[in-house]
Amino acid sequence: MRRLFPVTDETVAVTGAASPVGRQWSLDELADAYAYPVDAEVWLRGNMVSTIDGAAQHDGRSQPISSDTDMRVFGTLRGLADAVVVGAETVRQEGYGPARARAAFAERRAAAGQGPAPAIAVVSARLDLDFSLPLFTEPLVPTLVVTGSGAAADRVAAARKAGAEVVFAGDGARVDPTRAVRELSARGLRRLLTEGGPRLLGQFVAARVLDELCLTLSPMLTAGDAQRIAGGPTLAVPERFTLASLLEEDGYLFGRYHRGRHSAE
Repeated sequence: MRRLFPVTDETVAVTGAASPVGRQWSLDELADAYAYPVDAEVWLRGNMVSTIDGAAQHDGRSQPISSDTDMRVFGTLRGLADAVVVGAETVRQEGYGPARARAAFAERRAAAGQGPAPAIAVVSARLDLDFSLPLFTEPLVPTLVVTGSGAAADRVAAARKAGAEVVFAGDGARVDPTRAVRELSARGLRRLLTEGGPRLLGQFVAARVLDELCLTLSPMLTAGDAQRIAGGPTLAVPERFTLASLLEEDGYLFGRYHRGRHSAE
């Protein structure tokens, strides 16, 4: 791993940014590089991977376009978050399980007043979920289900019976992205991470509640008609984000973009 941006004399000396090959960073170094802003009351970060021709998936999954380092970044972002916000379709396609406690982040999480692992918050309007899965029945931290007030009563009851906390964040059959962030924050879950899928990320983008995007650019081509990293409604005016940092390893680029309202320094 080497840092391409921002570049300082210290960066060159420590990470080998001036050389063609860097070194593997420790999890502590990755955690420092991806630390949440200290002055943000609530911060929603997205984490996605895309090929160089814009595909967010291959055969419906992100794993084929990922890498070992991308998965280390993935694990680091989870290790820093209060809650991981994910769409129901991604839970079904990617086979989501509960987040686990990791010793490498235990001291850092304790110092930040966090629990042993992030909660998983599943966004689902219809609650078309298998509540017998370990994600709901065996989590270290209770799983949350974010839905609308018009969700079917029997599905709400099934979620609660499985041990999930039901969070109402919208009227009728839809979930309001802004209200979802607000409701999670009200529960003390302020360092938020969304891992997709593209439709959920698109909803956060359209609602203008996404504060940061961590994007891994995979040096692969897939062609086909795979989804982009964000789908759904189009913004009337594109929203400009600022490049905060750029890392590289084995041809993969790890960019971090934010609105520029806060600094992690």
